[in-house]
Amino acid sequence: VSRPSAAGRLLTAYDRQLPFTLTAGQSAVGKTLAEELALDSPMNRLLQGEVGSGKTIVALRAMLQVVDAGGQAALLAPTEVLAAQHFDSIRRTLGPLSRDGLLGGLGPDSVQVTLLTGSMSTAARKQAMLDAASGTAGIVIGTHALLSENVSFYDLGLIVVDEQHRFGVEQRDVLRSKASKPPHLLVMTATPIPRTVAMTVFGDLETSVLDELPAGRAPISTHVVGLAEHPAWATRIWSRSREEIDAGHQVYVVCPKIGTDDDGDFSPGEAEPTDADLAENGARELASVTGVVEQLRDVPALAGISVAPLHGRQDPALKSDTMASFTANRTQLLVSTTVIEVGVDVHNATLMVILDADRFGISQLHQLRGRVGRGGLPGTCLLVTSLEPGHPSRRRLDAVAATTDGFELSQEDLKLRREGDILGASQSGGRSTLKLLRVLEHEDLIARARQDAQAIVAADPGLDRHTVLAAAIDDYLNPEKEAFLERG
Repeated sequence: VSRPSAAGRLLTAYDRQLPFTLTAGQSAVGKTLAEELALDSPMNRLLQGEVGSGKTIVALRAMLQVVDAGGQAALLAPTEVLAAQHFDSIRRTLGPLSRDGLLGGLGPDSVQVTLLTGSMSTAARKQAMLDAASGTAGIVIGTHALLSENVSFYDLGLIVVDEQHRFGVEQRDVLRSKASKPPHLLVMTATPIPRTVAMTVFGDLETSVLDELPAGRAPISTHVVGLAEHPAWATRIWSRSREEIDAGHQVYVVCPKIGTDDDGDFSPGEAEPTDADLAENGARELASVTGVVEQLRDVPALAGISVAPLHGRQDPALKSDTMASFTANRTQLLVSTTVIEVGVDVHNATLMVILDADRFGISQLHQLRGRVGRGGLPGTCLLVTSLEPGHPSRRRLDAVAATTDGFELSQEDLKLRREGDILGASQSGGRSTLKLLRVLEHEDLIARARQDAQAIVAADPGLDRHTVLAAAIDDYLNPEKEAFLERG
């Protein structure tokens, strides 16, 4: 459904009150989104930008355009920490334009921003659901709770998916089905996973890029710490951490597991262990949050340092208190799972230590290191592994250490894991419906085929003059695969 820009209302007022000028990239992408939102056909766009490059502001301006046009926008975030951060920051940046804002907006030219998460009280959750269903809420921000069958919208016009690699195809499709007419879709990521890269090349997702170095972001140096060839570095990691803390800074330590009896803290499609990984896993105990916290108590270099654990099984109030303590520098070293992968913004944190880093995917590693170097201070990321130098899993670590460019990393990820099942739900590599094509090797051919297909459909939408092509498509597509062509 067309959501044209309504000049002089929310979006105009928001732009007028911005305390800074949009970058050239933000303005260009914003113009593209505005044009596509005004079309009758749904927008289906990927917004690629490094952590802190201003993706959220671009998305918010698109959401305000939809609200101006009488619709609603939903922002889907992978964790409660990130959803709450988006909720607070969006209300804060809207100021008097937010009906629930810090300054309490009044009148018709304001928008209600509503938060919906699983840990909310029953009364608060019911009120949020009522606000979404009645249309009172113009912008609804939430986690997987938005996907509940009890959640409905009055007129959902735009879906924004943040950190899209954390959601499966079906999950995004559930939210899309809550709209009475096909909604516009904007997915945002700092590192597309292979399936997304493949779909982008095939044209299912148009791509916009914010490639300016974010203001106030210092470069991040990344190093592979191979304990197999340098066992003494296991001790050096903690003395290096103490150096950062003594300089007044803070340290993240990331583990693949919560406790010693866990299989691992992996996201679907992100770091699925290979047979080789599983075979060698029996010979080593992966680092866990509880185990490392216990271990660090006996490390001389960290004597007197405040250490705290953080993981997804903790009570939400405890997680909030732990993050507040770290943000205030009362906790100097945080031992965590990947719950800090997104949504955590502590400018004083300068060192990221990722233990058993070979157990994480390229996208996760790239996101994790984006937690440091955020306050103008140089950041350092140590990718710690006990695997031998020739192990295939170390190729991922070498790739991450070699570049901080998200698209370059996604290309390398695609080389390592292939394009996944383009016409199915799989997001990881290893199974592809492509028989002769390879996305990286035949990118030019795919681009030409896409142009030809667009020309054919534009001239003959029903393929009435291309009966052989129409028959071939009918023969190939079954209802399940056809449904997935409309997902992304």
